[in-house]
Amino acid sequence: MDSELEAFIPLLPRADLSDPVTARKNLAELAASVPAPDTSDMEIEDRTVPGDPAVPVRVYRPRGARGAVVWMHGGGWVMGDVDTEHPWASRIAESSGEVVISVGYRLAPEHPYPAALDDTYTVLTWAVEHAAEWGVDPERIAVGGHSAGAGLAAAVALRARDRQGPPVRFQLLNQPGLDDRQDTWSARQFTDTPWMTRDKLTAAWRHYLGGAPATPYAAPATPYAAPSRADDLSGLPPAYIATAEFCPNRDEGIAYALRLLQAGVSVELHQWAGTFHGSQALLSADVSRRQHAELGAALRRGLAG
Repeated sequence: MDSELEAFIPLLPRADLSDPVTARKNLAELAASVPAPDTSDMEIEDRTVPGDPAVPVRVYRPRGARGAVVWMHGGGWVMGDVDTEHPWASRIAESSGEVVISVGYRLAPEHPYPAALDDTYTVLTWAVEHAAEWGVDPERIAVGGHSAGAGLAAAVALRARDRQGPPVRFQLLNQPGLDDRQDTWSARQFTDTPWMTRDKLTAAWRHYLGGAPATPYAAPATPYAAPSRADDLSGLPPAYIATAEFCPNRDEGIAYALRLLQAGVSVELHQWAGTFHGSQALLSADVSRRQHAELGAALRRGLAG
């Protein structure tokens, strides 16, 4: 493991997803302690996207932006909102120079699948229809996210393809959660890795898909819930996929990247050596700063041309 990251492991909080309310409170406190980048060169606005129900978003608009990303926070579909995502969404806007639309989708277990996906799709449709309002090209709209949010981004790209819905230019998938089956090597071996453990991942999927402990998931895991289950990945937008070495999600992200390539989709894959799930939040580490810079650069490349 990267030595700068390893030094922080004893200090990391252990989120217990069996108690979502407390987990959300702890994440909010942690996010509040993270310094945000300089946002003086961008406009930031909280909006409400009409829908059933309406969806809160926070829009980051750097000067000169030509494209936008509909961005979903992590948190295992259970934690997080536009406030906890502020340090990270603002960084992507700052490093990419593109508009970031951070989505406050509904959370499980109160709102299991497909609530979060429906909210995300609503915002994607709105973003394309209102692109001129942000001064961006409606043909330059990407989807992206961290962890569970990256899984949502992949799922909304699938839905948009299958429904012949709003055009998606690019997918920015950071440490995506894509497969509820947890049968990859990394999912089976990394049972107690920092921040994300197998038990925590199981609890997240159970909250998202519904069901009580020790029972089958209540909702069927369709490809729109777990994109790794999709049989056909052809016709999807180009993607940047980043994985962390010591992460249960690692191998499903790599496998998804390979399947996209085999389906004729252009993919850039970066496996970050020495990192763990969510370790880019430790901003003092050189590898974390490089990860954030690359996410912005990848988005800028994906929306170029």
